[in-house]
Amino acid sequence: MKYNVNGNIDGVREAMLARLDALYTCELEEDEFLPRELMKLLAECSCALNREIAVYITRDGEIVNVAIGTDSDVELTDYRLRRNANRLSCVRCVHTHPDGDGHLSDVDLSALKIFRYDAMTAVGVKDGEPVNVQTAFLTEGAEILLTPPARWYRLPEKEWLDQILESDRLVGREAAEEVGDGRERAVLMGIESRESLDELARLAETAGAEVVGSFLQKRDRPDGALFIGKGRAEELARDCQALEADICIFDEELTGVQVRNLEEVLRVKVIDRTALILDIFAQRASSAEGKLQVELAQLQYRSARLIGAGTTLSRLAGGIGTRGPGESRLEMNRRRIRERMTELRRRLDELEKQRSLRRKSREKNETPVVALVGYTNSGKSTLLNALTGSDVYAQDQLFATLDAVSRRMETPEHTEYLLTDTVGFIRKLPHTLVSAFRSTLEEAALADVLVIVSDGSSPDMLQQHDTVEEVLAELGATEQKRIEVINKCDAGDPDPVFPGAVLISAKTGEGLDDLLAKIAETLQASHQPVTFVVPFSRYGILAEIRPLGRVLSEEHTETGTEITMYIAQDDAERVIRKYGHDILKGS
Repeated sequence: MKYNVNGNIDGVREAMLARLDALYTCELEEDEFLPRELMKLLAECSCALNREIAVYITRDGEIVNVAIGTDSDVELTDYRLRRNANRLSCVRCVHTHPDGDGHLSDVDLSALKIFRYDAMTAVGVKDGEPVNVQTAFLTEGAEILLTPPARWYRLPEKEWLDQILESDRLVGREAAEEVGDGRERAVLMGIESRESLDELARLAETAGAEVVGSFLQKRDRPDGALFIGKGRAEELARDCQALEADICIFDEELTGVQVRNLEEVLRVKVIDRTALILDIFAQRASSAEGKLQVELAQLQYRSARLIGAGTTLSRLAGGIGTRGPGESRLEMNRRRIRERMTELRRRLDELEKQRSLRRKSREKNETPVVALVGYTNSGKSTLLNALTGSDVYAQDQLFATLDAVSRRMETPEHTEYLLTDTVGFIRKLPHTLVSAFRSTLEEAALADVLVIVSDGSSPDMLQQHDTVEEVLAELGATEQKRIEVINKCDAGDPDPVFPGAVLISAKTGEGLDDLLAKIAETLQASHQPVTFVVPFSRYGILAEIRPLGRVLSEEHTETGTEITMYIAQDDAERVIRKYGHDILKGS
């Protein structure tokens, strides 16, 4: 069996290589510089081999390289995640000293300067146990900050992680500003269509990346290990190197194993379409509810991609040395995620109860809701601003709006309604987002009228409209009255392919009067003023019909009470069927 452990592996038993190889599946927590479990494992293996062992850890807590040396040194590797040689590499190097001395050597400090590690750490190990630890950092002017040796079980992890961020702020910053604007250089890879890749490019640019290349490989089905196959992955690695890419973004959802395997081949950070969209949502979320929803979606995504470390850091595998209290690191991560997800769901449920109360208040007052729905960046927020005079954030970006925003409007017939802007839809919308944002998306499902806004300037308008219909069907929003709107008609000459569609330009105001008239006409067809005449002998009927609509006027006459209400047509017909046509004025 082939293992990914590098360096001096001659004479090392397969069982030991397997233990070290399993380190690639470990993920450190955000607040961990060097976990005790990892130090104990390195100490045990290093002493058993009487060789130095080095591991390279990214700022995301991922172990990206494991190497074995001799009894006195280990080859230190130039492992950079940044193309700018003056900046820190975004990787810290941790290695053992099997002689028990945890002091950093001159060679270690020299490598720190040359390879621009985030940190260089030495762990003195003896008799299978860690003893002490010393760490060094680069500071301004490439000077070295050397910490005093610390007991292995009392590491100042937070201070060391904070120092990495401080060093990153100081080291090579001037040179970095000369190199470029600091955006990550992204290469895109897809297997579906060029149109889908073009949309992925828009997403990447929205997230703040610079797209330097995109590649398409037609495949009937993805490869289980690398998604695109080994040969194509090796070609892509050369493309990433030639284009000086920092990140490779795949247009489909990847498994945790595929991400790990691809990063080993490509030597750059790898994310998928779902992770990219989640990153955009994290940037855009502004309300408390939006931030909670994004965090929940991220945790749902992450929990499905936790990869175990085999038997390496596990107490659940059984056998000698694994019995006793405790749990595996993998199970600990899963438990923490489950606990946090439970807390997020509880807080979101509380917000949903508040939303439900507001919704019931609207229903009690019979205030109709008109929801603007459509593909992301179709111009919904700009349209809301144009119709209501609001200043909702509206930019030529994907997912500029995450939180449902409502504004009160009135038709020429003095019928009040709420106009609501909703989060945009997109192809392959991650299921984690649909579930996390369900309460927000349900604003569309519970609306009385849906205004479906399509981007008339997009060559993919029909496909985007199909995507909107699919998401609405998933939300159960299929019965409401609909108004088709083709926006951005000033940017081209759109063909009104949808029967009765209203052509508008939210930017110039063209066609907005026609849209308002269409909304008023649609509301009038479903809600209208009705006057009931309730005789004093049947006075109890008033208590039943008042909650059904908004009371416009109520007058007591000699024969009874005349009450005029703005009421849904279905409710009015139900009252008439129950109490007869005599209850209507003029019958």
